[in-house]
Amino acid sequence: MGKIVFYEEKNFQGRSYECMSDCSDMSSYLSRCQSCRVESGCFMTYERPNYMGNQFFMRKGEYQDMQRMMSMGMMFDNIRSCRMIPFHRGQFRMRIHEKENFGGQMNELMDDCDNIMERYRMNECQSCNVMDGHWLMYEQPQFRGKMMYMRPGEYRNFMDMGMSGQRFMSMRRITDMC
Repeated sequence: MGKIVFYEEKNFQGRSYECMSDCSDMSSYLSRCQSCRVESGCFMTYERPNYMGNQFFMRKGEYQDMQRMMSMGMMFDNIRSCRMIPFHRGQFRMRIHEKENFGGQMNELMDDCDNIMERYRMNECQSCNVMDGHWLMYEQPQFRGKMMYMRPGEYRNFMDMGMSGQRFMSMRRITDMC
């Protein structure tokens, strides 16, 4: 079980909201979120309600200034929703496809891939099927840029998920003790 505490102000000040599961909209609890503390587990945080917009992966630790987090890859300065990531025991498997609706070139991953162009000669990834485990997909090689959390399921078209123009070039397994 995970636990994350959100604070309205930097340095864990102001009103707080404690969360131990998914939260689709924090606006009824806090007017904004400027810092947070992950006491246990791992969470995906989102800039908009209902798990929409830019995403950022948070593991156990203290995040005292969301604006400063932007230098570490966070693409927004306020959290509006979060999803707890369960710990996965066992193998990891994901099929990535070059085109939407599982079209074009297909490759199966069981471990991290820091660059699909170098490894598979794929120009982009526009759909995938996550069979086992939880993954983070990144828009740039070397696990950089905007990220998206993928749990088991079929993802036929990233554009349908509000990721217009988004392409993913690297993938990483979430292996943390969440």
